[in-house]
Amino acid sequence: MKTRYLSGAALAVCTSAVLVAQQPSSSRAAVQPRHFGSWGVDLTGMDRSVNPADDFDRYVNGAWADKTQIPADQASAGVGYDVFNLTQEQIRALIENAPATTQLGAMYQSFMNESVVEKVDDKPLQADLKLVAALADRDAFTKFMGQTNGRFGFTIAGPAVAGDPSKPETNVLWLGQAGLGLPDRDYYLNATFKPQLDAYRAYIERTFSMVNYPEPAKSADAVIAFETAIAKASWPVADRRDLDKVNNPMSLAELQSYAPGLNWDAYFTASSIPTRNRAIVLEKTAIRDIAALYAQTSLDTLKAWQAFHVADQAAPYLSKRFVDSRFTFTRTLSGVSELRPRWKRGVTLIDTTLGELLGRTYVEAYFPATSKAMMTELVANLKTAMGSRIQSNEWMSPETKQAAVQKLSRMEVMVGYPDKWRDYSTLQVDARNLYGNVQRSSRFEWEYQLSDLDKPVDKGKWAMTPQTVNAYNGGLENKIVFPAGILQPPFFDPKADPAVNYGAIGAVIGHEISHGFDDQGRKIDATGAVRDWWTMGDAERFNAQAKGFGAQYETYFPVPDMHINGQLTMGENIADMAGVLVALDAYHASLKGKPAPVLDGFSGDQRFFLAYAQAWRTKQREASLRSQLASNPHSPARFRIIGPLRNIDAWYAAFDLTGGKYGLTPAERTRIW
Repeated sequence: MKTRYLSGAALAVCTSAVLVAQQPSSSRAAVQPRHFGSWGVDLTGMDRSVNPADDFDRYVNGAWADKTQIPADQASAGVGYDVFNLTQEQIRALIENAPATTQLGAMYQSFMNESVVEKVDDKPLQADLKLVAALADRDAFTKFMGQTNGRFGFTIAGPAVAGDPSKPETNVLWLGQAGLGLPDRDYYLNATFKPQLDAYRAYIERTFSMVNYPEPAKSADAVIAFETAIAKASWPVADRRDLDKVNNPMSLAELQSYAPGLNWDAYFTASSIPTRNRAIVLEKTAIRDIAALYAQTSLDTLKAWQAFHVADQAAPYLSKRFVDSRFTFTRTLSGVSELRPRWKRGVTLIDTTLGELLGRTYVEAYFPATSKAMMTELVANLKTAMGSRIQSNEWMSPETKQAAVQKLSRMEVMVGYPDKWRDYSTLQVDARNLYGNVQRSSRFEWEYQLSDLDKPVDKGKWAMTPQTVNAYNGGLENKIVFPAGILQPPFFDPKADPAVNYGAIGAVIGHEISHGFDDQGRKIDATGAVRDWWTMGDAERFNAQAKGFGAQYETYFPVPDMHINGQLTMGENIADMAGVLVALDAYHASLKGKPAPVLDGFSGDQRFFLAYAQAWRTKQREASLRSQLASNPHSPARFRIIGPLRNIDAWYAAFDLTGGKYGLTPAERTRIW
C-alpha cells in the first residue's frame, strides 16, 4: 500500500492485442468474487510440513506456490493479482454493456477497433514528430516541454499540484526531477541492470528506424548519454521519501536564480500554469543540475530525446508494430513473456481516462451499502486500537502522545468511493480516434489538476479510483482511503470469520493509519502542516528501534545478489508491523471478552495470522523483483509476511513457536508499536 504526499496515482499493466467485436456486448454477466474456504482462508494452499518459525510464508502458502505457475503475461501471481484480475473482469462487463454513444463505450471502442488503428498506423504520431523537428532553438524547445504537460512528450522537471506544507489548506505548485525513460537512476548506473539498459537502447534505435528518424543508431546513443547524465544528477529513491529533504519552497525568481539552465517562466507559461509565485522544489540539487545539463546539451540531442519519448508514450495507442516493439523492451523490466489480451489494455485505458465515471457504475454493481457499513465499523475499531497503542507506547513522551492522539482524532477515513463524483462532460471522446482521445484525456487531466492551484484543498478528492486494488494514506491531508476494489475476498469478505477480516483488510487499515505516526508521518501534524511534533528524545528512542529493524531487512535477499534496502523500505516495513499489531488488538476488542471459536483446529489468533499471510500470497519473476528492490519503498511480499511477524510476540504465542530460521528471542524483537 502507498503513502501519498502528492496527488495522482497510476497502475501500470502490460497488455496486448486480440480481436473482439466492435460493438459492446449487452449480455456480459456480472462477475462475482471468489470466497476462500468456509471461513475465509484457503487451507488447501498450506504446507503444514513446514515449521512456521522456519518459513511462515511457506507454511501458509507453500502448497499453493508449488502448484501455481505465473501466467505468461504477468510479472507475478498471487492474491493481489487475482483480485486485480477479478476487478478487470468486473470492469469489462460494465464497459462492454456501455453503448458506443456513451463516453465509456466510445473510448473502449476506439481502442478495440483494431482495423481502424492499423489503418491509421503512425500518421498522428508523424504530425507530432514534425512539431519536434520544427523546433528552431532552445526557447522553442522549452515551450514544447511545457506543452507536454497535457500531451505526448517529455520534460526534465515534472510539475504537480498539492497542498502547501506550510499552509496545508491551500494548494501549491510542486516540482520534481524527471527526464528518465527507465524506472530509476540505478538502471543507468548499476551494472546489475545492464541487460535492461541494453534493451532500452535497442528499443530507442528501433523506434527511430520505425519513424524514419535520421541516423537511428547515433541518435539512440545520444539519448542514452543524455539520460545517463540525468541519472547521475538525480536523487536516489531513498532520499526522495524524506520529507525534510524534499520540502524546498522557492519563488519563481529564486528558482530561476538557483537553476538558471531553464527559462522557468517560459516553461510554466507553456504549461498553462496561471500563477507561480511559489513552488515546492522536491529534489533541489537534481533540478538545478539537470537544468544545467539541459543548457549544455545540443539541440539535436534534445530533439532526438523528445522525439523518442513522444513516440514511446504514443506507442500503446498505435498499430501492432509499435505495440510489439515496445513490449520487446518492457518485457525485460517485468520478465513477462506475453502481452496481455487487448481487452485488458482497453480496460486499463478506461480506468485511467474515465476512472470515476467508470467507478460510479462499478460501486453500484459491486459495492453494497452493507459492505461500506462493515468497513466503516472496522476502521473505527482500528482507530481506537491505534489510540491505545499510542497511549501505551514506551518511546513516546507524554507531549508527543498528546499530539499523536490529536492527529489520530482528526484523521479522516474514506471508504469505497468519494462522496462527490468528477464531471467528465466536457471531455470529447470519438469512437474512431484513439490517438486523439488519449491526447484530449491527458489535457483534460492536466487542466483538472491545475484547476486546484492556489485554491483550498478539497480533501474529498481521491488520488485513486474506486475500482483500484490498493489503499493510501493522504499524508498532508491527514486522511486514509480504501477504494472498493480492494474490499473483496480475501482482503475483505462479509461472509468470512471476523479474525480473517481483521488479519487481512484490518492489517491494511492499521498499516495506513500508522503512516501518520512513522518516520515521515511524524513531520506532519494534525492540521497537515509540515512540523516535527516529536521531541528529540522520542526521535532517539524511535531511531534506535528502527535501526535494528532496518538491519533485519538488509539480511533478506529476495534474489541472490540483491538485498532489501532497509532505509528505502523503512516506513512501509514499520507500517506493516504496526498494521498487524493494531489489527490484532482491534480483533481482540471485537470479541468483547468472549473466547474466539476454534475452526478446523485453528484458534482465533491463528486464523488472524493465516489471513495476514494469505493476503500477501505471491510468486514474482526475478526481473520484477529486481525492479522492485531498486526503486520501490515496499518490500517484496514474502518479506512483508516474514519481516513483521518475527517481531510480534503474539505470533509466537499463537503457534507455540520457539527457535526456527526466522525466530527471534524476545530481546531481539523490534518494539516500535
